[in-house]
Amino acid sequence: MNKIIHILKKRGYQEFLIFLLLFVAGIGFGNLLTKKNTVIPAAEKDISKAFVSEIYDKIKENYWNNISDVELLDLFKLSIDRNGGQTDLPKFDNKEKLLDSVSSITKKMDEEKRNKFITQVAQTVLASLNPPQRSGLFTEKQEEQLKNTVSNINPDKDLYKDLEVNKEASKAAIEQAYQKKSQQLSQDQSPKAKEKLKEIAYAKDVLTGQDSKVRYDTNKVEPTIFYKTIEPAILYVQFKKFSPTSYEEFIKAFETYQNDSNLSSLIFDLRGNIGGAIDATAYFLGNFIGQNQYAFDFYHKGEYLPFKTPTNKLASISKYKQVVILIDNQTQSSAEMMAVSLKKFHVGVVLGTNTKGWGTVEKVFPLDNQIDPKQKYSMFLVHSITLRDDNQPIEGRGVEPDINITKADWQQLLFLYFRNDRLTEAVKSLL
Repeated sequence: MNKIIHILKKRGYQEFLIFLLLFVAGIGFGNLLTKKNTVIPAAEKDISKAFVSEIYDKIKENYWNNISDVELLDLFKLSIDRNGGQTDLPKFDNKEKLLDSVSSITKKMDEEKRNKFITQVAQTVLASLNPPQRSGLFTEKQEEQLKNTVSNINPDKDLYKDLEVNKEASKAAIEQAYQKKSQQLSQDQSPKAKEKLKEIAYAKDVLTGQDSKVRYDTNKVEPTIFYKTIEPAILYVQFKKFSPTSYEEFIKAFETYQNDSNLSSLIFDLRGNIGGAIDATAYFLGNFIGQNQYAFDFYHKGEYLPFKTPTNKLASISKYKQVVILIDNQTQSSAEMMAVSLKKFHVGVVLGTNTKGWGTVEKVFPLDNQIDPKQKYSMFLVHSITLRDDNQPIEGRGVEPDINITKADWQQLLFLYFRNDRLTEAVKSLL
């Protein structure tokens, strides 16, 4: 991890993006943090024992908490019992007893039944680790879905079809198609029509933006940051998700308005941000709070892993003297880390409701030993947990706003911060 932190500190953004893309491809942190298992020739090994042994070892090496052998062996025993495995032992005294039992249970099974049993046992153990249901076995398809999610790619979605235009349509044709469909849908007050209105508005925004259209046409990568001026003095920036393109989008959003002297207030919207590739978070925060600031910590096996900001303050952000950061109960993961640090460094006032409390860092670990020749598995494991500004885990607690909008006097409290009626009204309209 120290080596990785060193890389993040020393390299520029281009090198960072390459590093992040490698992580997204599943060959980043997971490989760097795992020890290479010796692959035993298939003819010389018990496949069931080898698969379970590697799962066991990788949990011991990489799980966020210092889980003891006793605890892990008990989880395997419970998992074997739950999945119909027959063993006379009341408990496993050591790993070898576990592996011998696995071999004994599966030796009389046919290949299909053995594969199903072993994968279910491994899946049950991983899902039982705290926080529950966060870790698990991943198939190649699931790993590909994860990569697409992190990269903000939806292969099943076609924004051009939403607007019923072809890929060669001009900006004017896309806007015309949007106007026609929105007029039709606006006459229908059903929830389905309202949702469709949101979809076509989003498609229009993506396909009429110069940069976002290029990314979408090239790799089907959808944008993660949207921005506009609400009125002459207020810039609104909505950050929907962390992806490999988000940092570039973030810089572009602020540089677009860097010469607009009328702007002095910023609404930075993290509501509904589901997080994503957390590695970039320190880069974003540096643009707000400056270089070499202790942005946040990860907690792993009893140790705090500090992350410093590698980037300087962004001049195009510094001009905003009144900043409101919006959060809600769907703000999670990397977005919660960002909210924590912006709150800790008093960048602005954090307003909304408690965040989701999804405070884990998961990583994909390749498996050298495979149980099924038709299916390649990897292990998705909680590697670290994230912490709030009070050093308590975000997991299960969330991040508390400075001003909670469930309180009747939230507007008065916001006004007391900035004495700006227009900013208060702008926030109210967004909520």
